[in-house]
Amino acid sequence: MTDIASPDDFRDAVRASDERPVLIFKHSASCMISARANRQIAKLDQPGDPEVFRVVVQEARPLSNAIAAETGIRHETPQGILFRHGQPVWDTSHFSLTARAVRDALASLSD
Repeated sequence: MTDIASPDDFRDAVRASDERPVLIFKHSASCMISARANRQIAKLDQPGDPEVFRVVVQEARPLSNAIAAETGIRHETPQGILFRHGQPVWDTSHFSLTARAVRDALASLSD
């Protein structure tokens, strides 16, 4: 999991999705639900799992807002947004954000 905090970091992460799936994980450092999601997302370390880029909202609120504006996906925390080929293809939040849910989403996508 790589922490990102700037628009350039976000653009680099989205560009990386041209080569492999990427998960943008919006995390709140002060939320117990987000702490649970963080533990789940940390499990995404197997071959075939997406590369994970974490936005700690308290440290990067402008970036979090920019991601919502650029994707059209309403901001929530915790939130996961899966990118492939530069586009958001799946998102979820709160208790639905689990390693299994991310893997299931990847499995359901076709090239």
